[in-house]
Order: sequence, then C-alpha cells, then structure tokens
Amino acid sequence: MAIAGTLTRADLADALHRDVGLSRMDSAKLVEQILGHMCDALAQGENVKISGFGTFVLRNKGERVGRNPKTGVEVPIAPRRVLTFRASQMMRERIVEAN
Repeated sequence: MAIAGTLTRADLADALHRDVGLSRMDSAKLVEQILGHMCDALAQGENVKISGFGTFVLRNKGERVGRNPKTGVEVPIAPRRVLTFRASQMMRERIVEAN
C-alpha cells in the first residue's frame, strides 16, 4: 500500500490476498463486487453505511445562483443530487490518533 498516497482497488485486493489468503483474482473480484453493490445502492437512492467506517449519503441540493469568478456574471445552478461522506466516530478517533 502506498504511504500517504491513494488507496486503490488494487491495494484493497492485495490486502485481501495477503490477509485473508484469497487468490489475487478472487480478491480483485470481491473488491469489484463490493464496490458494485455500493454503487448500485447509491444509484437507487439508498444511503450506504459501513459500521465503524462511515456513511455515504445522497443529498438533494436546490437550485441556486452562482457567479462566474472570472467575469462576475450570475449563472443559475440547476438542482442536483450530491454524494457526501460522513466518517463514523470510531474512524474520526483513529484519524486523530494517527496524527
């Protein structure tokens, strides 16, 4: 796993291979299946909660007026749905301890 970098799908699959003992191919398939289930649930409007890690929440944002920073012209921003992540208390404590 990369130090202070980005955790990738390959890193997750490699950790499964190393820690659980699954083959590299099975580990990669499992990671893809889990991420696929999460994406499908979010696409259907469901929130995804992983105990001890956090919650992925879909929020609806209303229409608002934005401003082009270069020209200063006001532009309407259409309503949209956004994905947010809220870390669990356990995760927050682990992050604080790591610093």
